Amino acid sequence: MRTVNFLDLAPFRRSTVGFDRLFDLMNATTQDPSEAYPPFDLQKLDDSHFKITLAVAGFRPEEIEIVSQQNMLTVSGRKVDQPTDDKFVHRGIMIRSFERHFQIADFVVVENATFDNGLLTVTLRREVPEAMQPKKVEISVAPAAITEQPAKEAENDEATDDEKEAAA
Repeated sequence: MRTVNFLDLAPFRRSTVGFDRLFDLMNATTQDPSEAYPPFDLQKLDDSHFKITLAVAGFRPEEIEIVSQQNMLTVSGRKVDQPTDDKFVHRGIMIRSFERHFQIADFVVVENATFDNGLLTVTLRREVPEAMQPKKVEISVAPAAITEQPAKEAENDEATDDEKEAAA
């Protein structure tokens, strides 16, 4: 039986706009223990590269499927039941079908996937579009001649007013 740690975020949902995905992620943090197969490692290689390594012993590369869609990476393995004449006394190696989901951030893409010695490694890279990257705005300084001209024109205007009064 699954115990659910569900957060009641209804008050926040009513008073915010556009945060539904964040609230759904918060509620999805509790996982069912049966979802612990296959075990995996998650590494941050640098600020924009990540690596997920799954232990998929007993699977061949053609039995594994990786799908990246929107903000979800799904790794699934389907083991085809093969008739065997082997008579096991004990079968302790789990070779069962699985489906593993990983929430990935915006602009994270799958760079490549490799399979070696029963370990599936998926490399991810964050690609922030040029339009979304921060840009430094240069501050230009106005030339001194431009800032002094209005002051000189104001003096000339005052002089002409004085000259007008003297002439009158």
